[in-house]
Amino acid sequence: MRIAFVGKGGSGKTTLSALFSRHLAQSGAPVLAVDGDINQHLAEAMGHDGKPPAAPPLGAHLDAIKTYLRGTNPRIASSEAMIKTTPPGRGSRLLTLLGDDELHTRHVRRVGDVPLMVTGEFEESDLGVACYHSKLGGVELYLNHLVDGPGEYVVVDMTAGADAFASGLFTRFDLTFLVAEPTRKGVSVYRQYRDHAREFGIRIAVVGNKVTGEDDLLFLKQEVGDDLLTHLVQSPFVRAAEQGRAQGGLESLESHNRHALDVLRETVDACPRDWATLHRHAVEFHLRNARAWAGEDLAAQVDPDFVPGPASLT
Repeated sequence: MRIAFVGKGGSGKTTLSALFSRHLAQSGAPVLAVDGDINQHLAEAMGHDGKPPAAPPLGAHLDAIKTYLRGTNPRIASSEAMIKTTPPGRGSRLLTLLGDDELHTRHVRRVGDVPLMVTGEFEESDLGVACYHSKLGGVELYLNHLVDGPGEYVVVDMTAGADAFASGLFTRFDLTFLVAEPTRKGVSVYRQYRDHAREFGIRIAVVGNKVTGEDDLLFLKQEVGDDLLTHLVQSPFVRAAEQGRAQGGLESLESHNRHALDVLRETVDACPRDWATLHRHAVEFHLRNARAWAGEDLAAQVDPDFVPGPASLT
C-alpha cells in the first residue's frame, strides 16, 4: 500500500510520517519511507544524526534511474526521451518493494528499523534554474514502476501545502493522510486537497495533530466533518525526540497516540488496491504533460495494452 502524508508546513506531517513508518517497521511489516519534501527532515525525525547522509538522493541520479527503468521498452527511444510521468510498458523494468535491484540497492539506507529513500535537497546550483518538482520526478518514476504487494507499505512525506498538486504525484497513492492542526490555517490546506482529490477520486483522511483538549477536537470535527479519521494529542515524547533527548522506542509514545497509529494502519489495510485506476491516472498526467509542454510525440510512449500489477511480473 502507498500512503502519502500532506499538510500545512509545521502541521507535523513529517513527524507523523516518521512515527507511522516506525510503527509499521516495528510490527515486522515490509516498509519503505520516502522523503519527498523540499525540507529533507524525515531521516532526522526517525533519529538519524546526519552523518553520513541517510541515502544517495534520487534527484541527483535521475538519468541513471531513467536508463534502468526504461529497460527494453521499445516505445521509449532513449532515457533522454523519458520524462518523470512516463508510464511503464512491456519491456520496462518493474520493481518489487525492497528488492535486490539496482535502484533499491543504491538508494535505500536504513535509519533505525526503517529503510529510507530521499529525493535530495534543493541545492545552490538549482537556484533560479530549476524547481523542486524535478527532483520529485524520481519518486514518481519509482512509484509508477513499483509492483508492491499486500501487506507492504510505502510511506511518502510530501511537500507542504497544496504544492503537491503541481505534479501528478498526488494520484500515486492508495490513501492520503492530511495532517491538520486545530487552527483555521491548519484546515485551509484540507479544503484545497479535498476539492482536488474529489475531482480525481483520491482517498483522503484527516489526522488531527497537536490536539490539547475537547475544544480543539470539536473545532476539527466542525471544520472537516466525517473526513476526520483520528487525532494525536500534544506529545511530550515527540518534543523530547525533537530536542534529541528521547528515551526508548515507540513503546514510550503516549497510549492515545499509539492507538491513533493503529487506526491509521487499519484504515490503510482496508483500502483495496486498484491497479487499473493507478495506471489510468499515470497515463492521464503523462498525456497532459505531452500536450502542454513536452510534445505530442511523447503520447506514443503509452502502451495501450499494458497495466502494471502482479501479473506483469511474470
